[in-house]
Amino acid sequence: MFRSHTCGELRLSHQGQTVTLAGWVQRSRDLGGMTFLDLRDRYGITQLVFNMEINAALCEQARKLGREFVIQAKGKVAERSNKNNTIPTGEIEIVVDELIVLNVSKTPPFTIEDETDGGDDLRMKYRYLDLRRNPVRNNLELRHRMSIVSRNYLDAQGFMEVETPYLIKSTPEGARDFVVPSRMNEGQFYALPQSPQTFKQLLMVSGYDRYYQIVKCFRDEDLRADRQPEFTQIDCEMAFVEQEDILSTFEGLVRHLFKAVKGVDIASLPRMTYADAMKYYGCDKPDTRFEMRFVELNDLVKNKGFKVFDDAGLVVGINAAGAAEYTRKQLDELTDFVKRPQIGATGLVYCRYNTDGTLKSSVDKFYSEEELKRWAEAFGAKPGDLILILAGEANKTRKALNELRLEMGTRLGLRDKDTYSCLWVVDFPLLEFNEDANRWFAMHHPFTSPKPEDIALLESDPGSVRANAYDMVVNGVEVGGGSIRIHDRTLQARMFELLGFSPEQAQEQFGFLMNAFEFGAPPHGGIAFGFDRLCSLFGGSESIRDFIAFPKNNSGRDVMIDAPSPIDQAQLDELKIKLNS
Repeated sequence: MFRSHTCGELRLSHQGQTVTLAGWVQRSRDLGGMTFLDLRDRYGITQLVFNMEINAALCEQARKLGREFVIQAKGKVAERSNKNNTIPTGEIEIVVDELIVLNVSKTPPFTIEDETDGGDDLRMKYRYLDLRRNPVRNNLELRHRMSIVSRNYLDAQGFMEVETPYLIKSTPEGARDFVVPSRMNEGQFYALPQSPQTFKQLLMVSGYDRYYQIVKCFRDEDLRADRQPEFTQIDCEMAFVEQEDILSTFEGLVRHLFKAVKGVDIASLPRMTYADAMKYYGCDKPDTRFEMRFVELNDLVKNKGFKVFDDAGLVVGINAAGAAEYTRKQLDELTDFVKRPQIGATGLVYCRYNTDGTLKSSVDKFYSEEELKRWAEAFGAKPGDLILILAGEANKTRKALNELRLEMGTRLGLRDKDTYSCLWVVDFPLLEFNEDANRWFAMHHPFTSPKPEDIALLESDPGSVRANAYDMVVNGVEVGGGSIRIHDRTLQARMFELLGFSPEQAQEQFGFLMNAFEFGAPPHGGIAFGFDRLCSLFGGSESIRDFIAFPKNNSGRDVMIDAPSPIDQAQLDELKIKLNS
């Protein structure tokens, strides 16, 4: 056998035993009469020692070993004279009497250390080397642990894992599909699934009332830190349930994950309506680790001669507790921040509530101190606080203030990655109207059921219909979302009609699901968690790439294997595909 033990398991209790280890040379230290090597594998590091006086030839052999050489070493476990308390094996070393080089290594393009000198692009190109580093390995071990804990919980709740197809039919709703040409069906294409949505609904029709799958999904969309063209979901569906059953079951899953993986007890998740989330936080995934809720000021500030406020659809602000001492330079930085094109505010108004009880604003010309006191009362501000106000078109202003709120939360140290605040956001709009396309779109997806009490509004006021949908938000990140589904063919047909599908188009695209509903479809609903996002959240990182073994870069490329890439002309000919020159 290549090894009797791993490089992370030997302790003083093994002293005197003859052992065999195998792994990679992490580093070497030549002290003249003695040579020390740190041998690394997935489990840890063990120090090897070679003594010139005992075996000069073996010591010379050890001196020639470079970083990342793969070796096998046999020897006796001994107590170290200079112990290393930073590693579990730091009390012992192996006095080597036999050494075999299993493979040599070129000098790595970056150091295989926790704090490496390799940039993102270089580490992505040599990802197989980057995976040897402790931080990356720890991330993948966390991912593995979360997968096991999730499966165990769902299995204990009676869920069955069922695999669904990867080669499916392309549909016009949602993000862009990745498509796969079919050789045997000339001119026709499969699509890779954006989710197993329709298949899991069909499983409910089939009587498999508790389904789950940890599944790859694919979306051809622009990338950012929390997006990849291929990503993983914990995908779940239940039959004979209402919304409360779903929330209870999967709140249980997330609380169990926090306890089992992080050792953190999470309280029962509060509920917040979509309307309140937008009104008080300006987004549907609020970071509730800190307060700083929006306060609307239209009634207090309009018709006072300040044109910016007088002409605005909405004047709204936040109270940054303890920030009254911000300098003019810091306030100018905040103004520049909100005026960035991606945020789009035209300016920023501030009001300091000084520690001596006086109030000083950037619009003192228009508002008396008595009026500023009424502002402070509206915000619940105290001496030492800083009020920040934006004005403009309502939706745009709320979105801009959300960004400012998050920025202030970061600056004031209120967004601790080791603090977790979870909630459900519920009662989303069912539909949203796109002015350019001049039609309604499903805010969640076309299979989401309206709230039963709102169904009548589908005919008279579709924009007011609330969805039987819900999102789980943790620290301002949407980690999961789902809905109670439509299970009635007539209602599903009406939904497609509202979305602009003709009866023929609906039958062509989704006839298989509509037909299935004619054979006894039970009430059902489900949820999907972004598994990569959950892992990055638990690992304290903003990037999901750190928790994927072989991720793509921001251009959707795998620079390690150089994909995507052109394919051979013979393959194109076989598929009857002609490329434009």
